[in-house]
Amino acid sequence: MNLQFLKFLVTGGIAALVNLISRYALNHFMSFEAAVALAYTLGMATAYLLARRFVFEASGRSVASEVRRFVLVNLMALGFVWLISVGLARIVFPAIGFTWHAEDLAHLIGVLAPAVTSFVGHRFYTFARR
Repeated sequence: MNLQFLKFLVTGGIAALVNLISRYALNHFMSFEAAVALAYTLGMATAYLLARRFVFEASGRSVASEVRRFVLVNLMALGFVWLISVGLARIVFPAIGFTWHAEDLAHLIGVLAPAVTSFVGHRFYTFARR
């Protein structure tokens, strides 16, 4: 494990906290499914700002180009996060009778799942040198 990946995990952890906390707050105003998707965008914005500042070197691309690439990588991850979060909360956990903070735990597992694939995507695509 190299230093860059460790920095990515730390900044990603901060973004994941933004994601989880905002999902919890949004859940008071909308369904779990919608809150997961909207919270993901807040976490994604946080992740971009932190990754650009602390993890990856300048790519030589414009911010707009990096943001487009960042969004593309994260849209793929969003599908994964949403399927895992909702699948666990609505199908798996009820099937096994798990009820203790089921939505919170399902969302946490979903948010953590794409850590390695996101790092690879951002390193070799989003922030790759021009």
